[in-house]
Amino acid sequence: MPIRAVVWDVDDTLFDYANADTAGMHAHLTAEGLIAQYGDAEQGLARWKACTERHWARFSQGLADFETQRRDRVREFLAADDLPDDEADAWFHRYLGHYESAWSLFPDTVPALDALADGYRHAVLSNSAARNQEYKLRTLGVRDRFEALLCAAELGVSKPAAEAFLAVCRELALEPAEVAYVGDQPEIDARGAHDAGLLGIWLDRGRGTGPGEGASAADPELPAGVRRIASLAELPALLAADTRFGAPSTFG
Repeated sequence: MPIRAVVWDVDDTLFDYANADTAGMHAHLTAEGLIAQYGDAEQGLARWKACTERHWARFSQGLADFETQRRDRVREFLAADDLPDDEADAWFHRYLGHYESAWSLFPDTVPALDALADGYRHAVLSNSAARNQEYKLRTLGVRDRFEALLCAAELGVSKPAAEAFLAVCRELALEPAEVAYVGDQPEIDARGAHDAGLLGIWLDRGRGTGPGEGASAADPELPAGVRRIASLAELPALLAADTRFGAPSTFG
């Protein structure tokens, strides 16, 4: 069954979230006069990332709603458990101003979307909230590339649950085997998509592309059907080959 649609993750797949978050928080800590409180900027950034991961996991597990996890991230980061909601919101929105000023797509995003525009339908499935990803994609100038956008906050289920992937297949009125999912997380994105019956594609931007720079002992053990690419530039050829039911892929 040929691939008819590509469904995309957003953060650290299309959009360079990690660098924007780092630059934005560095600017925010400087503006708030908080760098010295954490020793230096690197320690402050490490604390913010740890808080983000912890509370995002709670949101993904359904233990907190989207706004609550934001407020709790701020409270933990500032060590201010009794910080009122409005003050936590104000602090976070000041951070957002710095974060958004650092937004950018990866250099390979638009060329890949252009190369795939005529041959495939496109949609987004994100473990975020629709209003955030709508705004982000519109600001970055690519929202009109996707006919559908589904997010965990509205679906009530997060990747890697099969229900999240199957929801976007239903939205497109396609069978899972007709859909490829591209994301930067090997377990949440690639394995989750594969286990739901989609073609799971792991975008491993940290992987070298030179001779001999393939899998290492530290790589996750993923199902044989998962494809692995180092750049979105590899995606058109991978989809054109569509080797899931034939010869082994040459893309790792």
